[in-house]
Amino acid sequence: MPNRPPRDIEKAYSRSQFVAKLRRLADAIEAGAPFTIQVAGERLRIPADAVFNIEHERDGGVDELEFQLRWS
Repeated sequence: MPNRPPRDIEKAYSRSQFVAKLRRLADAIEAGAPFTIQVAGERLRIPADAVFNIEHERDGGVDELEFQLRWS
C-alpha cells in the first residue's frame, strides 16, 4: 500500500444517514464481507478481517462512544 499522509477527520451525519451507514456496516460484518464507505471525499475499503472495538471516553461532563474498525 502506498505511503499515505496522516488523516484525522470527524464528519457529522444526519440521523438517517448515520443509521443507513450503520445498517450497511452491520450487514457486511454479519456476511463476513468487506465494507466500503466514503468519508469527506475519500473512499475507504474495510476488509472483512478488520479488528472491531468500542471505546468510551469521558471528559468533564461530556461522554463519547466510538465504534472503531482497524486494519492495515
